[in-house]
Amino acid sequence: MNRRLVFAVLAVALLATTAGCLAWVTGGGEIDDEVLDREPAEPYEWETDRDGHLSLHTADEVQAVYRVEEGQTLRLYQSTGLGTEGPLDISAVRFQYEDGTEINGTELRDSENGDVDQTPDEVYVTAPADGQVAFSAGATPRRFALPVFVEGSYEVVLPEEYRMDFFLFSNTNPRGAQTEVIDNRVHITWDEVTGGTIVAQYYLERDLYIFGGAVVLLSMIGAGGLYYYRRQIDRLHEVRLSMGLGGDRDDEDEQ
Repeated sequence: MNRRLVFAVLAVALLATTAGCLAWVTGGGEIDDEVLDREPAEPYEWETDRDGHLSLHTADEVQAVYRVEEGQTLRLYQSTGLGTEGPLDISAVRFQYEDGTEINGTELRDSENGDVDQTPDEVYVTAPADGQVAFSAGATPRRFALPVFVEGSYEVVLPEEYRMDFFLFSNTNPRGAQTEVIDNRVHITWDEVTGGTIVAQYYLERDLYIFGGAVVLLSMIGAGGLYYYRRQIDRLHEVRLSMGLGGDRDDEDEQ
């Protein structure tokens, strides 16, 4: 039985290794045209004055806009666990030239100096000129995290109704971020970010009511347990007195 288990584990490991090697041989494959050219859920924030603008219109999707220079290549990746990396699952790719002209993902990939190329570990996006690159990607609700693909100033805009006022549920990385509520959305800004990962941990306003209710419930349970424990001690003391086991000792202590 043990041998069969060992063989099964080795077979799975071999299949995983073979699949990884095959992915390297095939180069990871191109992103579908439909995915590249998909319409973004909301218009991109081209008017931003930040080098990186990350907007979460919903808690599970981020819309990113990066200021880039001609020939600059962004390596887009995400952590897949166990210290490994995989390509960032991007869609609705756009590029805007400095004169305001906008092209979609396939036009960017087919342009003379630009490119969009996916490998097993990352997606490379090359800017054909000075301008801005934008794309959409998945996000984790209540804890947004994305590697720093471009150095410089950053802004993260949270979805409506989400807040960062309560310290137990709020956190940012790097430190030193400034927050401001504009039109019911929290704006988090950094003047300079040079590497690492942008992190914003936040909460929905109703989470505080749920947390408060849980605290009250646990407090009531704790108070009830303490009262029950105290009652048991009192009953035990009464039994000892009725059996004549406690009174003499108390009298001796008083003398």
